[in-house]
Amino acid sequence: MLVRVAGVISIAMVAVAACGCSTTPARFYTLDSTASPDGAPVAHMAVTVGPVTVPASVDQPEFVVQVASNRVELDEFNRWAAPLNDSIACAVAGDLSVLLGTPDVATSPMANFVPTYSVTINVQRFESTRNQGVLLDAVWAVHQTMGGALRSGRTVAQEAAQGDSYDALAAAHSRALARMSSDIAAAIRAEARKDP
Repeated sequence: MLVRVAGVISIAMVAVAACGCSTTPARFYTLDSTASPDGAPVAHMAVTVGPVTVPASVDQPEFVVQVASNRVELDEFNRWAAPLNDSIACAVAGDLSVLLGTPDVATSPMANFVPTYSVTINVQRFESTRNQGVLLDAVWAVHQTMGGALRSGRTVAQEAAQGDSYDALAAAHSRALARMSSDIAAAIRAEARKDP
């Protein structure tokens, strides 16, 4: 009988402990299009963005934060709202739409959408450091879909975080992507000028 009572008390204590625990809700972040018109001539052309590849070390739902030169931490409660490669493609597509002055920018092939150019992006580094900022290092290529012409480049962009929050890191990454988008838009314009 004593053993049975002790067992019931143990189960009751576990239930109370479980109810008393509180879990921190996860926060989800997006990358935004932040480019503004740069005054360059409008280039009405159709563009697709993708595929985008990212390093396996940051290809996680969680924020991967640099804490030392050779050490990172995953923050379980601060996560990307979508896969990082998709989020980057969407942000760049939005930026290019503004920079080129065209609504015809997509992140994947669509019916009845024939792009003039396609953009591929290979992200080499996508680093986040709290209380400091972010680093984007990416190699990109602009392909002319009909003629097969190719123009490639590399963008290395550092952006300071305006605060110590994860919101500030996500915003800094969005600004870094806008800088890369500006380089890509310039390459598309340069390629378009070569066309007869």
